[in-house]
Amino acid sequence: MMNPLKALLIAAGLCGLTLPAAAEIPASMKNVEAKQLFGKQRAGSAHKPAPFGSYAKGCLAGGLQLPGTGPTWQAMRLSRNRNWGHPETIDFVQKLSAFAARQPGWAGLYIGDISQPRGGPMLTGHRSHQLGLDADIWLMPPKRLNLSRAERENLSAISYRRAKGAFVNSRWTRQHHEVIKAAAKDPRTARIFIFPGAKVKMCNDEKGDRAWLRKIRPWWGHHYHFHVRLACPRGARGCVDQNPPPPGDGCAAAQKWVNDILNPPPPDPNAPPPKKRRELTMRDLPSQCVTVLQSR
Repeated sequence: MMNPLKALLIAAGLCGLTLPAAAEIPASMKNVEAKQLFGKQRAGSAHKPAPFGSYAKGCLAGGLQLPGTGPTWQAMRLSRNRNWGHPETIDFVQKLSAFAARQPGWAGLYIGDISQPRGGPMLTGHRSHQLGLDADIWLMPPKRLNLSRAERENLSAISYRRAKGAFVNSRWTRQHHEVIKAAAKDPRTARIFIFPGAKVKMCNDEKGDRAWLRKIRPWWGHHYHFHVRLACPRGARGCVDQNPPPPGDGCAAAQKWVNDILNPPPPDPNAPPPKKRRELTMRDLPSQCVTVLQSR
């Protein structure tokens, strides 16, 4: 039987198309915000799939598009054109959605942002999601998978936090625990970001193998969705992995997040003011990203 990833590549016509040597930055790309250049791309580049750079400073060659609707998923906010990713990510989403569809009351998954067609910085929103190896997955379980394009633009995600993220609310179920656990146990997963109260809830509820909890990391804002980050695929020499999470299950650290939410520490009077982030240009990205943009 053919490897599913190879079948995806053959269907996309990308098998055997390697990325040429990196190009010099042309005048048309100099002194232009990289997000403007990548945000205009409507399709993936004609190369063998490969991520270049890091999750917040990179690009994606040969990206594949997750079909807007599948047997166990629907991609949301199609107008953003962010349902593109590395073949490993597309395969991951499809398999996790099939697992979710076997949970009571779940028809599958609603999929949020993955990446732009050629990765890179986004016009709005995320600083990460640049390699096609990040995927936002809605916490709200779908009741049906026949939403129209208009419905997918306007349907609101639902928050699962209480007390500013210190706890989960009444919408949280054991099925959420099991879906996120399945995502974390996939060997391709590097880490999963979710609000602190959800991490603590999973720590308290898990009575079996706890090794997967190490990959679950608390982070602000992730109470409508959880964010899966895959590791750099095997053989992807131009891809830079994030440092691994600290040893252990991370539950004590998550509990500290919760304690600080409930009893915020006083502000540090000596803390320097936050620096305004500079917009990335092509000089900030790996040189291969020029060739990715130049592909027709």
